[in-house]
Amino acid sequence: MKKWIAATLVGLFSSVSVASSEAKTELTLMLDWFVNPNHGPIVIAKQRGYFAEQGLKVEIQEPADPSTPAKMVAAGRVDLAVSYQPSLTMDVAAGLPLVRASTLIATPLNTLMVLDNGKHDSLADLKGKKIGIAIAGNEEATIGTMLNQENVAFGDVDIINVGWALSSSLASGKVDAIWGGLRNFETNQLALEGFKAKAFFPEEHGVPTYDELVFVANANQHDKAAIRAFNRALEQATTYIVNHPDESWKQFVSYAPDTLDNELNARAWADTLTRFALRPAAVDLQRYDNYAEFMHKQGIIQSLPKARDYVPDFN
Repeated sequence: MKKWIAATLVGLFSSVSVASSEAKTELTLMLDWFVNPNHGPIVIAKQRGYFAEQGLKVEIQEPADPSTPAKMVAAGRVDLAVSYQPSLTMDVAAGLPLVRASTLIATPLNTLMVLDNGKHDSLADLKGKKIGIAIAGNEEATIGTMLNQENVAFGDVDIINVGWALSSSLASGKVDAIWGGLRNFETNQLALEGFKAKAFFPEEHGVPTYDELVFVANANQHDKAAIRAFNRALEQATTYIVNHPDESWKQFVSYAPDTLDNELNARAWADTLTRFALRPAAVDLQRYDNYAEFMHKQGIIQSLPKARDYVPDFN
């Protein structure tokens, strides 16, 4: 009799376990680019099973075209995507049905970068010089605002589109500065090539601070409970990274050793740790409104969306 009860209980618990496994909510997440240290909490949440503990099965996708992730969400083809706060504001102003689900990188990473060789000790030294950019867009508003802090007009510099060859263009002297060099990547990439970089931070030169990387969801069709579960797993992963930076690095590179386990990523990992949002779901509406007002004033967006309409609370 006891054996029968024990066997029955084992079978019952096994059935419950299988049912729980099968009942996991599936989410498709498209990154902004190929996997890199900026995505640390996502990878750690998957590697350590935090998503699974929250009843989620998260499929991580890398985009073929980095301009498409948010559009894929707006079209309902993926559930979540990694985007940028400025991009989200522009997309919402343009009418795309998107909302911010949470934050990944809570500080700006973008910089106006020069070589630290004594030739460009201040932004004023860039007057009459060449600035390389990767993608044309809002550089007049951002670079122009920064330069104006040093009484240099945007028209006093020559903007050159160098594509993705930002570091090499700066190192070779093709340009005198680059806009779009990230403080956790290009600085380290140049250092590994024997060059010392100096970065001018936009948030210290007239540009409102913002969240570099955010998760976006479709405004009309999203699973609120699943997003909340996703955010809980993300927060757990971020806490683990902060508490165990060396061990989490090992687990991060184990996700794709051939592409992740290198010196550049190791340096970038160390420089990115303090940038992760400790409370991914936390909402700061004023932060979003401040940046949207800056974009509107600079003519980047024609309509002015209010944060309360596209930054819901997913706590």
